Amino acid sequence: MDDTRAVYEALIAAHDNGETAALATIIRVQGSVPRHTGSKLLVRADGSFVGTIGGGKMESLAITEALTVIASGESRTVSYALNDIQAGDPGVCGGTVEVFIEPLNPAPTLLVIGGGHVGKALAELGKWSGWRVILSDDRPEFCNPEYAPGLDGYTISKPADVVRHVSITSSTYIAAVTRGLPVDVDLIPVLLTTPAAYIGVIGSRRRWALTMKELREQRGLTDAQLARVHAPIGLELNAETPKEIAVSILAELIMIRRGGTGESMKMESKDSV
Repeated sequence: MDDTRAVYEALIAAHDNGETAALATIIRVQGSVPRHTGSKLLVRADGSFVGTIGGGKMESLAITEALTVIASGESRTVSYALNDIQAGDPGVCGGTVEVFIEPLNPAPTLLVIGGGHVGKALAELGKWSGWRVILSDDRPEFCNPEYAPGLDGYTISKPADVVRHVSITSSTYIAAVTRGLPVDVDLIPVLLTTPAAYIGVIGSRRRWALTMKELREQRGLTDAQLARVHAPIGLELNAETPKEIAVSILAELIMIRRGGTGESMKMESKDSV
């Protein structure tokens, strides 16, 4: 397979799987070098890679730089002189190579636990909004492509077992739209062991108060641990229908992700442009 095509296919696969990666591209060459301008190398977070920008010591150094880019999220340009190995250069071709390395951060993942009316509406709205969406439910009839088309994944499992089947990272936002307190008492301690960016649980204030009491007394969770949970989930919109509730939940997710305040943007009459 052509190197460039292999790189692009691996890039698409990483995006679809919610994996972070970095793309190294030769942007300038001078003199004798092993690869031409435009040659690409895709580096995954685990250090594996697809493609090549020349191999050898130079490519090894570029992979190390790519891992730094993945960690920092910031692009960088690096140059390599291929003149004298004894002087510390990564090659002896006689030329120089300039490589641009950029992070490839996929869309954040929205994990919806519970495929009922609200869960279905939220999954569909999240996908429409550009999120990578995974739906999970222990009922097969509420977790399949016919029921909720076009999502990125469907996981049939008990709520508390979902972490065994779904990779949860710091780019994962979890919306637990579950059926009641007994489910949440088993689920929340498991979710709190993950690095998820957001954990939200549906329900009334009374339901959440009772859930917290149970989690403190029976599961030994602390207030600091419970503070990670957004409950009741969503912004206060006086929402009633499943789709309206889904809007309030997604609005909070966007607010958390983007660092918003949730306040009205309406200007007072005394304000001027």
